[in-house]
Amino acid sequence: MRPEEIREMRDPEITEKLGKLSEELFQLRLRAAYEELENPMLIRQLRRDIARLETIKREREAMAGPAEAS
Repeated sequence: MRPEEIREMRDPEITEKLGKLSEELFQLRLRAAYEELENPMLIRQLRRDIARLETIKREREAMAGPAEAS
C-alpha cells in the first residue's frame, strides 16, 4: 500500500483498514507458529502497511490538533 493511496482515504476507512490488517497479521503469525508460510515476507509487508496507516493517521491528528485548540 502506497502512502498516496492512504492519504486519499477518509479517517474511518483508515481505521477500518488498520483493524483488518492487524487481524490478518495476527492470523498470519499464528499460522507461522504452526507451519511454514508460503510467503514469509508477507508478515513484514503487513507490519509496514500498518505502520504507514498509523503514521498518516497520526499526521492528521497532529494537523487537526492545533486548529481545534485555537
